[in-house]
Amino acid sequence: FQLYGYCYQDSNDIPDTLTTITELGSPLEMIQLLQTSWEDRFRICLSLVRLLHYLAHSPLGSVTLLDFRPRQFVIVDGELKVTDLDDASIEESSCTSNSDCFMEFPARNFTLPCSVEGRCQSMNEKRNLYNAYRFFFTYLLPHSAPSSLRPLLDKIVNATGNCNKHGNDKYFLFLVLSPSVNSEFTQKCAKSANTKYRRVPEASIPDENYRCWPSYHHKGCLLSVFDVNEAIEICDSYSQCKAFVLTNQTTWTGRQLVFFKMASNHIMPDPDKITYVKVTD
Repeated sequence: FQLYGYCYQDSNDIPDTLTTITELGSPLEMIQLLQTSWEDRFRICLSLVRLLHYLAHSPLGSVTLLDFRPRQFVIVDGELKVTDLDDASIEESSCTSNSDCFMEFPARNFTLPCSVEGRCQSMNEKRNLYNAYRFFFTYLLPHSAPSSLRPLLDKIVNATGNCNKHGNDKYFLFLVLSPSVNSEFTQKCAKSANTKYRRVPEASIPDENYRCWPSYHHKGCLLSVFDVNEAIEICDSYSQCKAFVLTNQTTWTGRQLVFFKMASNHIMPDPDKITYVKVTD
């Protein structure tokens, strides 16, 4: 979380008080997140991966969030950030045997090795990892994911659910690289469309919207595509789609945003857009 300033106050009325000024974030609502595009949910998971890595290798040592739940996080510009650090701890549990290193969760339990120094090995890191799995990854990653990435995403979710640290090091690397994998797959495997489209440069269709899911626009069908071929394939898959408009906007992974339209009766000049109209016999 970005810290902009702080003030330490020690008085008779309010002793030992620290006031912080941080960036403004939006409360995390899981139901709303499930209604967003997979690309946006992937971005949130990616920011969570970065946070997990930082907590495991912070300057203070391995940090665990004892209250690791969605309400402790906010969304800032599409990124997930932790906002409540009251329950953060750098203490690794002490032990005399492996049975002392018992982690209990509602769905399953884990027993970790006790080190020769009398500390439960990687307990802070694994507690964060499993909580990330049960509160975030299991909901946000597989749901409506691109079919080309589902085998890899299944491995990632299973590895986090098993608290497999070494497996996650490898799988998280693939998670970071997967946007380029997705784009490469789309580029190579997009089907050639049978339907013909007429290209209208510097033009747009302001109205004629219909709703689709998922969409970046709540009153229209605004989706991200790799190129025109993918846009054509999407338009062909919707019976109500008769045209689409390429915008000059892109998502955080570089995919282009496209409005899909149910008619092309009112095409208007727009220097920043290109319209493709389905040609009918």
